Amino acid sequence: MNFALILLILVLVTGIAYAADKFYFAPQRRLAGIDRMPLWLEYTAGFFPVICAVFVLRSFIVEPFKIPSGSMIPTLQIGDFILVNKFTYGIRLPVINQKVVDLGTPKRGDVVVFRYPRDESVDYIKRVVALPGDVIT
Repeated sequence: MNFALILLILVLVTGIAYAADKFYFAPQRRLAGIDRMPLWLEYTAGFFPVICAVFVLRSFIVEPFKIPSGSMIPTLQIGDFILVNKFTYGIRLPVINQKVVDLGTPKRGDVVVFRYPRDESVDYIKRVVALPGDVIT
């Protein structure tokens, strides 16, 4: 399943709980003289800042990937973890993967992560060896 979609749903659910507590439940508790928040609300509203930070971090700043094969040896070994800078070539909307701001293009020698066109669930980690218009022999 798409992890970005799961994070987005969690951000929405916990964000609604956070807003409901801040603008409705908390004032009601103050009027009634109750100090303690209900347990269900404490967990959902309490996790909102953490889940929101993880969502923003993974969607727009960096995302971890594990090297699955030996195609990048000797630079990257099987099982190595890398952090991918998400905004080097542009800013994309999470889940729908639509580019909204174009900041640059890949250059020869860059390591890039992309989704395999025939199976969008597979991430490929490869090095750029040619650019549009180049001929490889």
